[in-house]
Amino acid sequence: MPATAPRRFTHLARAALCAGVALAATACGPSSDEADGPFPGMSGPEIAEKAAKATTKATSVTVDFAGDTTDGNIKAYMSIDSRGDCKGTLTMGGTGTAELVRSGDTAYMRFDEAFLRSQNEGGTAEENAEVLKMLKGRWLKEQASSPEAKEQLEFCDLDTYLGGFQEGPSPVRRGETTTLQGKQVVVLTQKDGDASYKFYVSAEGEPYVLKVEQKGGEEPGTMTFTDFNKPLGPIEPAAKDVIDLHTTKPAQ
Repeated sequence: MPATAPRRFTHLARAALCAGVALAATACGPSSDEADGPFPGMSGPEIAEKAAKATTKATSVTVDFAGDTTDGNIKAYMSIDSRGDCKGTLTMGGTGTAELVRSGDTAYMRFDEAFLRSQNEGGTAEENAEVLKMLKGRWLKEQASSPEAKEQLEFCDLDTYLGGFQEGPSPVRRGETTTLQGKQVVVLTQKDGDASYKFYVSAEGEPYVLKVEQKGGEEPGTMTFTDFNKPLGPIEPAAKDVIDLHTTKPAQ
């Protein structure tokens, strides 16, 4: 049993999380909504640029993602900050759920029984029992700089989620004004081949991107952003629940 989440799982999850995040700042035709309402006189690309700057300056954010990939449905719920600390869960189809925490230079990962069994598929009953006895309910500890943890910890980088707001494949167009999360928002739309996107930009307070929807394409999904600039609080697991496989002894 590997000491970290399988690379395949994290690669697919990261790809799905990044799907549909790009906001273009290229020119497009004028909109009838530009003269009045929120962001008066601003075109879609101008709002997109303003939203990108505000969103990528956030010191922390919680991301809630659900989407489809060619290998199944993926769900993620991650709270992350600009220092790289994070806490959250990742689920792929019927494979199970993995929890991830980063606190400073240390990473912790915990997997539910379904996940542990799926990753040890083909093993003997004795091997499965040993894996469950050692890892069920326990957090695996790694140095954040280790090769085993590095790929997983891309989930704890704000740029993984927000960096793509600064580029895109086609013009962004200004759409309707509506309400989301109790706030007035302007909807921006974008097309990229068979995929279409909607970006909901807050028209109250900071112009954060509050939601991204992708329909069509290879990896449709929905991503919402909440808790901007909200501290994560204590996130380290209790020492009694942590195991370091490099020492094969519970961490003290």
